[in-house]
Amino acid sequence: MIIAQQKRKENIAEYLLYMWQVEDLIRATGVSIEGVEEHLLPRYDVDEETRQAIRTWYQELIDMMRSEGKVKSGHLDVNRIVLMQLEELHRRLLGSANDIVYSGLHLQILPALIQLRTKGNHEGESDLETCFNALYGYITLSLQQREVSEETKKSMKQISALLALLAHRYKMEQEGLDLETNPNN
Repeated sequence: MIIAQQKRKENIAEYLLYMWQVEDLIRATGVSIEGVEEHLLPRYDVDEETRQAIRTWYQELIDMMRSEGKVKSGHLDVNRIVLMQLEELHRRLLGSANDIVYSGLHLQILPALIQLRTKGNHEGESDLETCFNALYGYITLSLQQREVSEETKKSMKQISALLALLAHRYKMEQEGLDLETNPNN
């Protein structure tokens, strides 16, 4: 909860990846508050009031996962909405004649996205969803200390750069800055 709130303010792309990880952690605890209390809550060094707020947050996520049928897989609707908002901004940035940096980064990663979709049988995915899925998979492999090819590392670096710029543009927009007149801030 604390990390999620901070990431949502600072970097929406990191927030989304973090929330996907939280979904998987909840699944690993059996989608139960007892599992969360046993395996996740002890990691927090906070006062009792904050611990209760964190417990309530996890309970709400568990309830949403159950009601939305996301117990085994998939992403919560609240997280899908964030992705849809980012998709909409992504399309606007690609359509903007003023933001050539973003368009250039997108062009650089297109070959990797096509290859990822073909390998993973994700042909219906949008470019942005493929970026997030690839980066989440890469993070998961890294946490498991599994071997990753240099080509994959290079692609993930490019994808990360695109998502970082997208997150920056999102934050600018949330702060009321005009992306058309200030695209390179």
